Amino acid sequence: MNAGSQRASAVNLCALMPVHVSSEIGRLRSVLVHLPGPELLAVTPDTREDFLYDDIIDLENAQKEHRRLVAILERFTTVLSVRDLLADVVSIPAARDLLVRETLDIVPSGPLANKIEERSPEELVEMLIEGEEEEPGPLARSLNEGGYLLPPLPNLFFTRDTAMVVGDHVMIGSMRYAVRWSEELIMKLLFLHHPQLANKGILYDGAAERRHNYTLEGGDVHPLRHDTVIIGFSERSSPAAIDYLTAKLFEETAITHVIVVVMPKENTAIHLDMIFTQLDRDLCAVYPPHFIGPERLPILYRKKGNEHMQEMPNVFAALEHVGLPMTPVFCGGTRRSVQEREQWASGCNFVAMRPGVILSYSRNEATIVEMGKQGFRVVSSVDFLTGDERVKDGERAIITFEGSELVRAGGGPRCMTLPVHREDPWD
Repeated sequence: MNAGSQRASAVNLCALMPVHVSSEIGRLRSVLVHLPGPELLAVTPDTREDFLYDDIIDLENAQKEHRRLVAILERFTTVLSVRDLLADVVSIPAARDLLVRETLDIVPSGPLANKIEERSPEELVEMLIEGEEEEPGPLARSLNEGGYLLPPLPNLFFTRDTAMVVGDHVMIGSMRYAVRWSEELIMKLLFLHHPQLANKGILYDGAAERRHNYTLEGGDVHPLRHDTVIIGFSERSSPAAIDYLTAKLFEETAITHVIVVVMPKENTAIHLDMIFTQLDRDLCAVYPPHFIGPERLPILYRKKGNEHMQEMPNVFAALEHVGLPMTPVFCGGTRRSVQEREQWASGCNFVAMRPGVILSYSRNEATIVEMGKQGFRVVSSVDFLTGDERVKDGERAIITFEGSELVRAGGGPRCMTLPVHREDPWD
């Protein structure tokens, strides 16, 4: 196929699958993922806190688990790879110029600029994701010490963190920690220049946002319906950024209702999707202590046209108010100790293939039991992929896969999947 035919095919595919997400549960048509690679090897006992890790994870096992996740996704949807799309994009002169300019804005360095200029597209992709080590001097060699001209991106496989789709528009995350700023640039390049990610424009450009009090991450932004979004005010997403995003949503999209969950400042709940995700039209998973009883979190609501936030009794009252009543499924069941353990292991972090069909780590057994009480049939990834078990249209099912290594990085299936196109579940 010649270059012209390739471009035409890409445009035709884009016409079939434009960027569009109006919910967390609509039938998934395309999704963006990244297979964790050698960049994870930069995470050591000495560097793990710098890279926002609580633990060291084994690369080979993490890749096996991630490949299993992707194999399940491929049975439902078109799976797009960050690495593959980025290789296409850096071959475009305008995209490469933007990449060089904004990378050097993040990491000003003459030697780095020279190295970027001389790299082929494939080599440049490798450098952006896996980092570029500094050439050690005599003292560094003697001490066996090293550093990076350009830091690697071991968090990149959490693709949902750094970009969000609401309606036909895109938001590029403004990451709380500088170690993740290069991820913003990669996502910006992809959504600006790749035909398979064509969209109506970037509502919020986190890659260009450097104000200290403007941070916004995708784990906190959940579109629930074409007119409703729920957002977590967390340690990673600031009030100023949420206010700005809300104004842009009201101005440029169909969103008319914004619900805000005021999150606790604790490392067990860095994003909203660690304590809340939607499962079906009338069902959500929650971490009970944050939504039920005397410890429940404050919930604020704003409607388009109103300048002030209204405090709601709880999240369920807020959802009822906008015409989205939901029954909660308890992460970890009813025992507090199990709730805490399974929430830590991403027991609230699901991704839907269509309404009522979700993917989950298999280790959160008490949560899976609670799913069964709501009519979810449990299907193991092995049985699903071999064809021994099938998911029928209209039934509720939870497809479980091994994630004991991946979860040690601090996220679950929702974190690792960036929906590009979903059908509207109420059509």
